[in-house]
Amino acid sequence: MKTTDKSGSATSGTEIARVVRFSKTGGPEVLQIESLEIPAPASHEVRIRVKAIGLNRAESMWRSGNYIEAPVLPARLGYDASGIVDAVGSDVKHLKAGDEVGTIPAFSQNDYGVYGELILMPQHAVIKNPPLLAFEQVAAIWNPFITSYSALIDVAKLSAGEFVLIPAASSSVGLAAIQVANMVGAVPVAITRSGSKKQRLLAAGATYVIATEEEDIVAEVMKITNGKGAEVIFDPVGGPVFAKLLESLARGGQIFLYGALSDEVTPLPLIEVLNKIPVIRGHTVWDTTKDPERVEKARIFIFKGLAEGFLKPVIAKVFPFEQIVEAHRFLESNEQIGKIVVTI
Repeated sequence: MKTTDKSGSATSGTEIARVVRFSKTGGPEVLQIESLEIPAPASHEVRIRVKAIGLNRAESMWRSGNYIEAPVLPARLGYDASGIVDAVGSDVKHLKAGDEVGTIPAFSQNDYGVYGELILMPQHAVIKNPPLLAFEQVAAIWNPFITSYSALIDVAKLSAGEFVLIPAASSSVGLAAIQVANMVGAVPVAITRSGSKKQRLLAAGATYVIATEEEDIVAEVMKITNGKGAEVIFDPVGGPVFAKLLESLARGGQIFLYGALSDEVTPLPLIEVLNKIPVIRGHTVWDTTKDPERVEKARIFIFKGLAEGFLKPVIAKVFPFEQIVEAHRFLESNEQIGKIVVTI
């Protein structure tokens, strides 16, 4: 039921909607679709009728209990969604009911989650959609592009002619990093395990592709860079391969660790550290998304890239909402090239 609050802002009463939660950590099968009451938005919140959800590996780690914070059970999940504003709180001035919007990863999943038909979001995590993009495409842009932008452009200041190594290059963030690098004239070098993805990564914009099961990373990088090494490495994996990445770095180069997909110990070879004098950074997208000025700079960069054709969301597969468990199984298969999207 629609009502009006004392300030005159449009609001809605509580509604029942289907949402995804889990009551214990574990595999994809712990995800359950439940009917819950979704209240009217608080003064700083936006309520959104979701049309599409973009899945991230962070959410499978959260679901399995291996994320950087522990879920408070029963837990919701999800960062990326797009839909239509249903209602806004009294303090929300930049959005109104009927606006088409997307969400950015600017909150804890213990506070909010986007896996649902109707969701609440803090206003700072909601951005109007760029022109001409479908809901499915919007659900595939924000986490990949803002994560890549925040590390490569905002912090690393990646510039034309510099080499950037991109492990897990077939992931949605990896593909976004390739595009961001190309947008500024840098040279993206995709790192993948198997040569089976090589041609698709080249077609996606990688200048070079190195398959770690078939080629020596260090030898290939030194051949590509004429012995100098890469100026930037953008790594979501860690683990034993990190030593090879460090050896592939140019002296004084930067390594960004923005994930921990490997279950194995990440070594730190001290001789290489002394030789390379690297800058090794732990990086999370929240460094950017919780700063309104940096978010606006990211939005301008991403909108420009989309408008000029440098940035294009890559969707690997689309699942219906009712198949959220199957979607998470596919997410963990590592078979996909691009973003997995769930539609409602």
